[in-house]
Amino acid sequence: MFTGIIESVGKVVRVERRGDSRRTTIRSPEIMDDVRLGDSIAIDGVCQTVVATTGEAFAFDSVPETLRLTTIGSWQPGRPVNLERSLKVGSRLGGHWVLGHVDGMVTLLERRDVGDGAELRFSLPGELASQVAHKGSVAIDGISLTVTEVDEGSFGVALIPFTLSHTTLGGKRVGDRLHVETDVLAKYVDRLLRRADTPQRTTDRAGLTASFLEQAGFGRTT
Repeated sequence: MFTGIIESVGKVVRVERRGDSRRTTIRSPEIMDDVRLGDSIAIDGVCQTVVATTGEAFAFDSVPETLRLTTIGSWQPGRPVNLERSLKVGSRLGGHWVLGHVDGMVTLLERRDVGDGAELRFSLPGELASQVAHKGSVAIDGISLTVTEVDEGSFGVALIPFTLSHTTLGGKRVGDRLHVETDVLAKYVDRLLRRADTPQRTTDRAGLTASFLEQAGFGRTT
């Protein structure tokens, strides 16, 4: 479990093909004080297991499924990556619950500098549209962000100068592909609503429905 608050921007220093898998070594002296074999680290939002440590660097192995669903397979030495160690029980939750399980990839469609900050707009895959909401949370390359606007095909976020300078988002350009993970709560609500709308489920067994939520005051505008 992670929070989407980036601890360090590391750098890819080595990549190795190992059959169908890939071993990547990341240098990040800022977080290596307590990194141990078997630890989980979110790397650009992808939860991976530490399999080796060498002083100021650690390595992880990515299986074919991970390589297919993420950008890790294209990483080369010199690439900067966002890093976050797993959440400790009792720590402050500065962002939102992030699992490190990437739901898909989005494309940066537009970037607009606003003062020292920036506004970014990303593509929104259709299958994830019901899990992204205005003022809701989303993780982009592992960074916890608040959705400022959303429509059926895209969503926007606003970045403060700190985020631009302490994560990889400051260097992203239009056309770049990034990892996205929707809010875990949105996933469960979406599934409940989809099941409630299934014709086979009778009214007395439907449980949570869109009409029930509306009657309870959710979704109303004032």
